Amino acid sequence: MALTLEEIAKLAGVSRSTVSRVFNDHPGVREQVREQVWQVIHETGYQPHAAARSLVTRRTRIVGVIIPEAVTKLFIDPFFPRLLRGITKTCNSEHYDLLLSLFDDPAGPEAMYRRVIRSGYLDGVIVASAYMDDPLFPRLLQDGVPFVLVGRHPNERMNYVDVDNVGGARMAVEHLIRLGHTRIATITGPLRMTSGADRLAGYCQALEAHQLAVDENLMVEGDYTEASGSIGMQRLLSASPTAIFAASDIMAVGALKALREANLRVPEDVALVGFDDAPIAAAVEPALTTVQQPIERLGSMAADLLLNLLGHPPDAQAPANRIILPIKLAVRESCGAMH
Repeated sequence: MALTLEEIAKLAGVSRSTVSRVFNDHPGVREQVREQVWQVIHETGYQPHAAARSLVTRRTRIVGVIIPEAVTKLFIDPFFPRLLRGITKTCNSEHYDLLLSLFDDPAGPEAMYRRVIRSGYLDGVIVASAYMDDPLFPRLLQDGVPFVLVGRHPNERMNYVDVDNVGGARMAVEHLIRLGHTRIATITGPLRMTSGADRLAGYCQALEAHQLAVDENLMVEGDYTEASGSIGMQRLLSASPTAIFAASDIMAVGALKALREANLRVPEDVALVGFDDAPIAAAVEPALTTVQQPIERLGSMAADLLLNLLGHPPDAQAPANRIILPIKLAVRESCGAMH
């Protein structure tokens, strides 16, 4: 038979109302008492009735993570598991559960919004890997749903956490310039995403700062998949670049395969730099020089920011929270600097 709240209170040696306050994260509970109650809860495996509790507190302690990507891409791209690990660690430490929503068909977003967000299941939402013009954003704003983006957004009302994509791309390209390259091509990310647009901006800034021409023949757009990196590299071969900046490591791997198929060596014939520092970057041959972004920390800080919003609703006139994390360059063999 399932334990009741009264029985948990008796085992913990406190009142029923104290147990209720611990469940609801009420600040008026001494830390020693709070730990005592949670110890009993963990030892007994007690689970409160979430629906009944939400009627009283108007909170479910469930956070949604929305990733508007094809399900297959989620499990292929190493960015997402690392991001979700960071989100999960923070939410678990604060006794929140996660609901992950994925969709890859035209009806998906509308059905998801009705089924999940408007249903009242979620206290707040983290959105990752979305296009700047995603129709989800105005709906969340209109309905007053607390949410945080993983990725910069130009709308001043949006709360977000991101890395310095512009600075990271510029750092990577300037490294190639210092190695003597003047014909540096890029395989960009999706330009409807701020990460893709920002990394292209950083690429252009580096060229302009060193009086090198920004040549459209040296630019192709990818979509953060290996296939797009391979196709993009094949298209760039006719422009004879001596170096490539790929806006993700996965695309860099695709570019590396296309270069080998064209009988070109990396880094002897073409230098190659990626972005992310995914596990594959150090595993490929030659090991990939790449921009390191703290992906797990990105997820953790996005969750921190959302939970802070839930605990301390901001003034409507207050500016949105915008956090940009620093990055650094990991120099390995693929750029030629270590030869």
